[in-house]
Amino acid sequence: MPSVDRLGAPVDQKRWEDEALTVFGTLFRGATAFPPGRGVWRDDDRGGVLVFDETVLVTSYVEPGLLDQDPIVDDLRSFLHKLGREANQGEVGIVIADEYLGITSFDNDTGNEAGPDGD
Repeated sequence: MPSVDRLGAPVDQKRWEDEALTVFGTLFRGATAFPPGRGVWRDDDRGGVLVFDETVLVTSYVEPGLLDQDPIVDDLRSFLHKLGREANQGEVGIVIADEYLGITSFDNDTGNEAGPDGD
């Protein structure tokens, strides 16, 4: 979970850590948050500006087949898009089966993809 938004402004990291643990615990029966580690992300939409933060990693071991269930995937997707949108992130990443998936375009809160001006 990020400590800052894409502009470097602080975010409520504890809120997002707690929400991730709740979502992952509910969907996958458990999760672990690791202490912050120093990180950096390159914001190509802002000319390659480097955004440094103290990232909390949340991980969960997922039972095979759970990610084949639409309600589970829908709830996970909803959380990731909410994190990206409400914490003003340039990218939210998740690793599933050793594959990194980066989300850079977030749905608005109605579940529809946001337009160029954010609607």
